[in-house]
Amino acid sequence: MSDQPTRNLPRPGQPTIKKLGQTSPLGQPPSDPMAWTPPPLNKLEDTGLNLLNLADLVLKVLYLGGVMAGHEISEIVKLPYVGVLETIMEFLKREKYVEVRGSGGFGESSYQYVISSKGSEKAREATERSQYAGPAPVTLSTYVASQRAQNRERLIVHEEELRGVMQHLVISDEMLGRIGPAVNSGRSIFLYGPPGNGKTTVAETIGRMILGDDVWVPYAIDIDGQVIRIFDSVNHQLSEKEARVKHGTGLITDPRWVRIRRPMIMVGGELTLAGLDLVYDDTNKFYEAPFQMKANGGMFLIDDFGRQQVRPRDLLNRWIVPLEKGVDFLTLHTGRKIEIPFFVLIVFSTNLDPRDLVDEAFLRRIRHKIEIGDPTYEQFRDIFKRVCEAKRVKYDENVLAYLLKEWYINHDRPLRAVHPRDLIAQLIDIATYVNQPPALTKELIDRAAASYFVKL
Repeated sequence: MSDQPTRNLPRPGQPTIKKLGQTSPLGQPPSDPMAWTPPPLNKLEDTGLNLLNLADLVLKVLYLGGVMAGHEISEIVKLPYVGVLETIMEFLKREKYVEVRGSGGFGESSYQYVISSKGSEKAREATERSQYAGPAPVTLSTYVASQRAQNRERLIVHEEELRGVMQHLVISDEMLGRIGPAVNSGRSIFLYGPPGNGKTTVAETIGRMILGDDVWVPYAIDIDGQVIRIFDSVNHQLSEKEARVKHGTGLITDPRWVRIRRPMIMVGGELTLAGLDLVYDDTNKFYEAPFQMKANGGMFLIDDFGRQQVRPRDLLNRWIVPLEKGVDFLTLHTGRKIEIPFFVLIVFSTNLDPRDLVDEAFLRRIRHKIEIGDPTYEQFRDIFKRVCEAKRVKYDENVLAYLLKEWYINHDRPLRAVHPRDLIAQLIDIATYVNQPPALTKELIDRAAASYFVKL
């Protein structure tokens, strides 16, 4: 039987992982987390965007919002009022697209703006092209440069460091010896084995381990007037550090960027090939970035690989170029292809036999294949003791021996790493129902096992 981790146990402090200064598809931030930060915006030209496009964006915001103060518009479009938004507002006033309806305080940023009838007509025309009315995008070239700057160094993990990261799991030195080189490769990992043995837990632990310094991502990017939304409040977690950084000049960073923790995105059976390309919204007329683009600089976990509504071979074919070249090609609905840096560690996880999914030639393209098999009896005992300790249920060696004999050996039932957690949870539920303290007794363990296991 193979070596297995436990799940859902308290996680100790994470040791520092060393990084090596060389390029790899698994990008890690430089040792200095401030080696790259968004530059400040002093004037409209610093945005890299066209005045007319930005004017259309502001008009759409006003069209939807009604009377708004300058600083309120600034907060929505993420452009500083002084030097940038004020230039746009002057243009809109000069063209009679907006009017000033008084002031709510001191300074021009407190002016109350309202869209004119001429501006409303212009806003409707702009909305027909795209209904995007959020933070101003950054240019594609700026995004590409930011990704390369923030992902120059790759993770290097050594045995003692990996042991510290994995110490909350019951896992052998042999298994650690497989996981460490796979992480250092920075390319792709294929985890396989029976269900309930912690493949997802191992993948998530790897993800937490590779998450180094935080990374800056734009809310959206612009490609010839087409908007691709990048920041995703569901899949991205905001950094706990100060949101804005001041430069030596005292100016803050470009507000069109947001600092997040390095992403760890997981998808399952819902994944489709279409979801791995730019997703164009026919109604709102702008794009949503695909999962792997949102995962840039972190990890992309494809769980339950083989159960997607697409052939595994087709799914693997999709990753050949990104894994080998470190770039990904995405397609606009116009047919134009764009090249995006690919700094993602892809992890495939499946409980199906790899030989039933793809042939040897395809598996060869995935550098590291790691089987997460059933735990040994000794490992099962260790897991069981840890779960009892975590759940504050007094451990009893004799009851565990009874459980193994009556419910595993007599039924020829395989051990699973997840069973101790689930059985103890069942036991606690039953004890609560009968109004007695949870205890590891033969009676309660029998009732827990009887309600947990299914006769096959």
